[in-house]
Amino acid sequence: MKTIFTILFIYSAKLILSQSPNYDDLKILYADTKYEKLSKVAAHYTQKDKTSKDVLPYIWLSKGLYKISLSGSDNPKFKNAYKDAIKYLSKGIKYDVKYNNGSTFEDDHKEFLDEFQFSLQEIIDNEMSSNNVKRAFSWAIKYQKITMNPIGANYIMGACKFMDQDKTTARAYWQKGDAMMEDIKTINKFSEADRLMFKNGVLSTAEAMVKSRQIKSAKILLNKASHWFEKDEDWKEIYDEILNE
Repeated sequence: MKTIFTILFIYSAKLILSQSPNYDDLKILYADTKYEKLSKVAAHYTQKDKTSKDVLPYIWLSKGLYKISLSGSDNPKFKNAYKDAIKYLSKGIKYDVKYNNGSTFEDDHKEFLDEFQFSLQEIIDNEMSSNNVKRAFSWAIKYQKITMNPIGANYIMGACKFMDQDKTTARAYWQKGDAMMEDIKTINKFSEADRLMFKNGVLSTAEAMVKSRQIKSAKILLNKASHWFEKDEDWKEIYDEILNE
């Protein structure tokens, strides 16, 4: 009997040791706004064999880097804090989908993911408005890595390539977007940023098609997506303009 209890005790101890930590230290550092220290400690967790595939260290690391990108830092290690935040957020999403079916972000960190996506969507929108298509394309590639709904990014990348005189690559991205649209039943679970990317991507693509005298293709595309955006004023303005071509 004593042997059985000993075995059970050893098994229980190993089970406890094998479980991932709850990362309260990272939560406290975030709450105390010690974002640089948070980033360093979280990065250490991502490099340890035992925790390198845990989702939470990547989330907290991304949160810390994102906050640093907003406040700024004199430390040269954080000069690319925003881009690094995207990289680690992407890894966190990858592991969450692989091991948890995306539940970590859906249950506890959706607000952060939505905020980050929206910030990146704004950057892309500003670059597009300024005709900085190469920069917009580069950011759109990054957006794909932090969303489960990359349809808008594909349409935007296609529009960027078209405006950069690369029509072959533009068509390839647009075809990806078209294929994705065929599978979409609802956008109710899209984040606000995902919806804006989708809307802006379709509108940018339609405008590019009009410029290349593909009026019919532009109208077909707009009609496919119109039931999702028909109440949006920006959509209606461009939609009506193109349909009256």
